[in-house]
Order: sequence, then structure tokens, then C-alpha cells
Amino acid sequence: MMKIAMIGAGAMGGATVEGLIKGEHFKNEDITVADPSQQVVDKFARQGVSVTTDNQVAAQNADIVCVCVKPWLVESVLTGIKGVLNPQKQILIVIAAGVPSAKIKEWLPDCPPLFLCIPNIAIAQLASMTFLVPCAATQSQTELVKDIFDEMGQTIITDEQHLAAGTTLASCGIAYAMRYIRAASEGGVELGFKADDAKQIVMQTMKGAVELLQASGLHPEAAIDLVTTPGGLTIKGLNEMEHAGFTSAVIRGLKAGVK
Repeated sequence: MMKIAMIGAGAMGGATVEGLIKGEHFKNEDITVADPSQQVVDKFARQGVSVTTDNQVAAQNADIVCVCVKPWLVESVLTGIKGVLNPQKQILIVIAAGVPSAKIKEWLPDCPPLFLCIPNIAIAQLASMTFLVPCAATQSQTELVKDIFDEMGQTIITDEQHLAAGTTLASCGIAYAMRYIRAASEGGVELGFKADDAKQIVMQTMKGAVELLQASGLHPEAAIDLVTTPGGLTIKGLNEMEHAGFTSAVIRGLKAGVK
């Protein structure tokens, strides 16, 4: 059975560990979490996961080493474990926005097969949209890593040039979707629903929209045409949103995330 080490179990790292626990690729005892916070390691220890506050201990015993820390900490974490990494036997995954592979290979001259990875926090519920960039990895290694993340949602293999766009569209994008849920829920309260009921209505409506598009393969605008009638309520509401800059605001927000 393979072993995986997660170095850094903050929001994104912790969500990834939750996904690994729910998946079937690894037994809980074959997952190691390394984090300086005793509270964090205690949390995962209660779930039967191996834990440590020592990054080297976590890295040296794993087949796959996953580093998930803030971008400005990646260099210090990688240089701290490079003495125990085995390029012939291990795979390295780095989850950190904006850290180029060239820098990682500069910090680790003898770098294991490398993957840059950007999931989103829905990975905890096996529902992430994950972007994966193989760097000097074999086809079989790429298939293995993709298979692991596919179990926790959907995975797209891309190139490094498109990773920033993927980050804003899916990783930042989940926050944008939640902001819509908040706004629509607040509108629901103004329309007379209790707050919790309004939120539930909006979430189920969004889930229905997604499942409809997935099942039908329709373009969103074609699906919109199915529920709009001449002079009807839907088109009036959509046009009011567009007058307020809805589509433009979404596109500008996505582009700002890339910048």
C-alpha cells in the first residue's frame, strides 16, 4: 500500500487530507500529516492518521510527498526536507499558487518527479476542481497522481502557463460562487423567506443548474432559453442583473485574480 505525506495542514492542506481520508487510495494509517500546530495534528490523530510536527519524519517515509503551505513558505519547507527526499522512489506534489517549477528545481537540484497542483477546498467533500501540471514525470506517474485527485473531484492536466487562470477560475472561483449564494440568499430574505430557508433554496437551485448542464451538455445560454419566455419574469430579472454589470463584474473579477 502506498504512503502519502501532507506537509502543511492549514485550510487547503487540511481539506486535502479530509478528502484522502474519505477516498480509497490510502488507509488512514498510511497518511501522514506534518504541521507545527499541535491542535491540527491532534485533530487528525483522532481520525487514525499518522501525525508529526517534524517535516523530515513525514517526508522520508512516504511514497508521495505533498507540500501544501503558503507560497512564501515553500522554499524553506523544501530546503528543510531535501536531505531526506529520494528522487528515485518518491513523487513530489506542491500545492501553492504562483510558485513556478523552475524555482522549485532551483531549491531542489535533485528534485523528485514533480507535480504542481491547484485544487479547491471542496476537495474535502470529494468535489474539487483540480489542476495538475506534471513536471519531468512519467506517464504512469501522471496517471497515478491524476487518479488520486480524480477520486476527490475532477482533475484537468494542464501546462504551467494556464495554472494561474485555473487558480482564479476554480480555486478562487469557489469563493466567487459562494458570494453569489450569499447575495441571492440575502435577496431571498428581502423577498420574505427566513435566512436558512433562503440559503437552502439558493444552494439547491445552484446544484440543479449544475446537474442539468452536466447531464444535458447544453451551453448555459441554451439552458437559460428553456426557462425564459417573452415578457416573462426570468428575462426581466436577468436583464436587470446585466444592467447592473453582472457578467462584466464576474469577468473582471476573474481577470483581477490572474493579475
